[in-house]
Amino acid sequence: MKNTGYPSFRDPAFLRSQLRRDIAFFDPRTFDPTGGFFHYLNDDGSIYDRHSRHLVNSARMVFCYTLAWRLDGVERYRESARHGLAFLSDKHQQATGGYAWVLYDGTPTDRTQHCYGLAFVLLAQAHALRSSIAITDTATPSNTPPAELERTAARAALERTFNYMEHLFWSETDGLYADEASPDGELSTYRGQNANMHSCEALIAAYEASGSVHFLHRAERIAHTITQDQAGLANGWIWEHYHSDWSIDWEYNRHDQSNMFRPWGYQPGHMTEWAKLLLLLERHAPQLQHSSDWLLPKAQELFDLALTHAWDHTHGGIVYGLAPDLQPCDSDKYFWVQAESLATAALLGQRTGDQVYWDWYEKIWRYSWDHLIDHQHGAWFRVLTPDNHPYGSNKPPHGKTDFYHPMGAYLEALYANGAQLEG
Repeated sequence: MKNTGYPSFRDPAFLRSQLRRDIAFFDPRTFDPTGGFFHYLNDDGSIYDRHSRHLVNSARMVFCYTLAWRLDGVERYRESARHGLAFLSDKHQQATGGYAWVLYDGTPTDRTQHCYGLAFVLLAQAHALRSSIAITDTATPSNTPPAELERTAARAALERTFNYMEHLFWSETDGLYADEASPDGELSTYRGQNANMHSCEALIAAYEASGSVHFLHRAERIAHTITQDQAGLANGWIWEHYHSDWSIDWEYNRHDQSNMFRPWGYQPGHMTEWAKLLLLLERHAPQLQHSSDWLLPKAQELFDLALTHAWDHTHGGIVYGLAPDLQPCDSDKYFWVQAESLATAALLGQRTGDQVYWDWYEKIWRYSWDHLIDHQHGAWFRVLTPDNHPYGSNKPPHGKTDFYHPMGAYLEALYANGAQLEG
């Protein structure tokens, strides 16, 4: 039986209530008083791994707590964001300036440098700067107001991370970041769009927090290169994997279609996520280096392509992966794909006034409400089978590892519905 008692998904009060509900699932149970946050929770919220930490999750939790602080001004949330920044600095950051990819009991077990990970560090630092949250030297007396000290420290941390990314990964010739390097800085031959997509996201946030246009111009360059030049190699679609010269690698991870960070196939969720980023760039059109006329049409094209081919008309929801022939290669339903897509639908609806996008917003929300949101325990299930059953512990990393994607989706849905995060 279909649910007919849906809430008003466009109501800012509903969106803020969902924000608070997700926050309440993760806080305070993920807080580790010895440092950082626990990442690996069962669906009921119990912790199944207290030892392992991943750079991406460590950074995402800072992002989430900065939004929680902005939403309600609860001091514990600001302190939790500082707590997370300290863990990034004290445990993940290495003497080289890079960040360890994986820790076990605070000790690096994988010091490979990933641009994808640095992008999330930059995103966390950008949102911390926006909220004037940073780690400062409290032992040194100062007549400067604490908020100003924190903002100065937050800005310095942001610039350090950006400069490190530029030094290690940026190619002016390619107009993109490389993806991976050894701990001593030797680049691998792999190139990927995913690291560039999240770098673009972080750079937009860095501009919004700092007002420095060099962040925005770098984001603009990346966005044009991926969604225009690289997409031109694949009939307008965005392939995930490339050789060192940025020619398409159609075979990379062909037999690993559910890889956590580098799945084979087109990713419909990344198509809609790129559409969202193009709309975020368009907000700052007067500050861009080049014409913004292409941003909205390209955002519509990417969203329309993804939803036309990736919506499951039998079971509902957006599938995870499409093969080059545009047939599903992974029909699982991931929470992040739905969250990013509903946010983009809302932004397109607001920007164009076209009801078709609000219809998609409603459709994706209803699917997520019926299947992905855990009404018993809170938060969202991470991944479902093609016919919408939770995997439980059968699909690692199982459970609920973070709430970055829904938090960002609520934020943009609020904007699209004429509201701000702060109630």
